[in-house]
Amino acid sequence: MKTLYRSTRETASHTMTSSQAVLQGLTPDGGLFVPVTLPTANFDFDQLATMSYQEVAYEVLKLFFTDYTADELHACIDAAYGDQFDDPQIAPVTKHGQQYYLELFHGPTIAFKDLALQILPHLMTTAVKKNHLQAEVVILAATSGDTGKAAMAGFANVDQTRIIVFYPKDGVSAIQKQQMVTQTGANTSVVAINGNFDEAQTTVKKLLNDHQLHAELAAHQFQFSSANSINIGRLFPQVAYYVYTYAQLIKQGQIKNGDEINFSVPTGNFGDILAGYYAKQLGTPIHKLICASNRNNVLTDFFNTGTYDKNREFFLTSSPSMDILVSSNLERLLFYLTGSDATATAKLMTDLQTTGRYTITPAMRANLADFWAGFVTESQDQAEIHHLNHAHHYTIDPHTAVASAVAKQYQAATRDQRPMVVVATASPYKFPQAVLTAITGKLSAVDGLAAVDQLHELIQTPIPATVTALRTAPVRHKRVADVDDMGTTIKTILNLN
Repeated sequence: MKTLYRSTRETASHTMTSSQAVLQGLTPDGGLFVPVTLPTANFDFDQLATMSYQEVAYEVLKLFFTDYTADELHACIDAAYGDQFDDPQIAPVTKHGQQYYLELFHGPTIAFKDLALQILPHLMTTAVKKNHLQAEVVILAATSGDTGKAAMAGFANVDQTRIIVFYPKDGVSAIQKQQMVTQTGANTSVVAINGNFDEAQTTVKKLLNDHQLHAELAAHQFQFSSANSINIGRLFPQVAYYVYTYAQLIKQGQIKNGDEINFSVPTGNFGDILAGYYAKQLGTPIHKLICASNRNNVLTDFFNTGTYDKNREFFLTSSPSMDILVSSNLERLLFYLTGSDATATAKLMTDLQTTGRYTITPAMRANLADFWAGFVTESQDQAEIHHLNHAHHYTIDPHTAVASAVAKQYQAATRDQRPMVVVATASPYKFPQAVLTAITGKLSAVDGLAAVDQLHELIQTPIPATVTALRTAPVRHKRVADVDDMGTTIKTILNLN
């Protein structure tokens, strides 16, 4: 059965194929693409337990990308999940203490975004050919730290593409910044903005729907698309690792087929946990999806009160990829909570834009039973890193620590003893200063590569190759722009001025 896509804000009369939606990125009305009808899966998890990550990914992706041939999907998957990962399992599941950790940091940029952004360029270039597109695709991305590097690593020197990444100048870790500003590739551009991630993301979405700018690009044979998780080519590849995790726990003898498990997910833009929601809709026996936040706990309040209110203080934390007050992918969940009512979804998004808040109905709140939400302070985050390092000789980054600590909050509050999987989203070497501070109990005076070396001496795990390469990598990207100048900056980069 073919899976077609529609907007969250418009009637289902306007649909696109999956390859068209990948190219478009954002819907013309400013909404997000969702399947007109969710695909049906009949997973045999005992069989999936015998499969590789690549084989499981194919079983998932063939449900969502139905206008790609089997050969095309296999080619995309094989190119995405190969030697660029330092573990042949791609996403191994390990156990430390009473919790399991889904390690999503074994890719080329040591963060979970690699699982989607290694395959997106292949899905997109295949879509270009399938749809006979003559224009050069300009990928716009806002990043809170990880998407930018992972997207550029995926798209670097890919034919018929350009990629432009905006990041908050003072809102990423030293290693995240160094990874971005040293990125190679003639088609890559990185711009620091004087603002926060929410401002960058909101402006990118506006630019993606700026009809005058689109016309200017079209006149020069350019077309916009997106590498953020608003793009279905980013979102649905993430579903695969939830399905794979369940199968791996069966393979390890930790659960039996049919047993329910929980996932705790460090959550900012809501794409990662939404992928888990889709995995559950496909039949993966997931009991609860635990939405774990840092001090920017707008999502915690939403799940616990039914009101989403971004009118609050914005905090810079040691888990910067979660320093977000406008969670774009939540719109897709809202669409389902309304019973696929595009008009109701559009009104909620208008309310958010005009007043900074909205409240869902009691009936919609009743449909949130799949989720549980909590948050941690900076001190609780550090305490969790310290505990796992000292008690179990396992070192995690601050984002993973948020999810690990909130998972324990959930278990204490509910007494739920189902197996708990913490989604480990980044290597500790990506945030060495914060991890050093947590382990030693003293504020680390060093950051960047100096902190990497100190952390390595302390934990004795190999320094990832991508971090080692930063020692000699020249800085290539030095642009800085105000938020209001992002559109002009794009035109300058593309020589449209």
